[in-house]
Amino acid sequence: MNLINFLFGVYPYIALTTFLLGSLIRFDREQYSWKADSSQLFEKELLQKGSILFHIGIIALFFGHLVGLITPHQWFLNWGISDMMHQTIAICLGAAFGSICMMGGVILWKRRMYNPRVRANSRFMDIFILDWILVTLGIGLLTIPVSIYHAVNGDASIMINLSEWAQAILALNPSPHFLDEVDFIYKAHLFFGMSVFLLFPFTRLVHVWSMPLAYMFRPYQIVRTKFVKQR
Repeated sequence: MNLINFLFGVYPYIALTTFLLGSLIRFDREQYSWKADSSQLFEKELLQKGSILFHIGIIALFFGHLVGLITPHQWFLNWGISDMMHQTIAICLGAAFGSICMMGGVILWKRRMYNPRVRANSRFMDIFILDWILVTLGIGLLTIPVSIYHAVNGDASIMINLSEWAQAILALNPSPHFLDEVDFIYKAHLFFGMSVFLLFPFTRLVHVWSMPLAYMFRPYQIVRTKFVKQR
């Protein structure tokens, strides 16, 4: 087995297994650490700006990649979305939300590294995972010019090969050969992206599992004051 077959035929399962089992074990054994460790008390303004941009960008990127990679190719054609249209949409949305996420991430990184109080209360993995995500984002943004080059030349084969590879992984039929003709920059982005899932259970990212979705649909709370307004 060569390195490419391992990285794109075996490593995805190592990353996904660690992601799921690691999260479950941490929730079962270390619930006290199941939190994002808010540092808002130390600095508020940059946290708000960076966090909003970062979360908007990364949520859009996650679901964009999810839909783009696991949706069967024929479905897009049935919906009237040609290969070139699909690639153009992916380029535009990826560039837009990738840039938004990067701006937010850089703000958060600057705050964590250069605010003495925030830095003093940061764990090693807090800094490491933020660095790793920023590198992953940077490599992802570097794929945009390559994708534009392929699009200008009417070539959507790379996009199709990437989705075929991802769908084969989910079907438990790993097929690294789909990536044989894929540019190195895409392979690097895939490796760093998969590694985020591998690192996930060991970082503050576990707070994603506790996303308060029910909060958006709960009834309004009635808050009363003990003071009576004078008329």
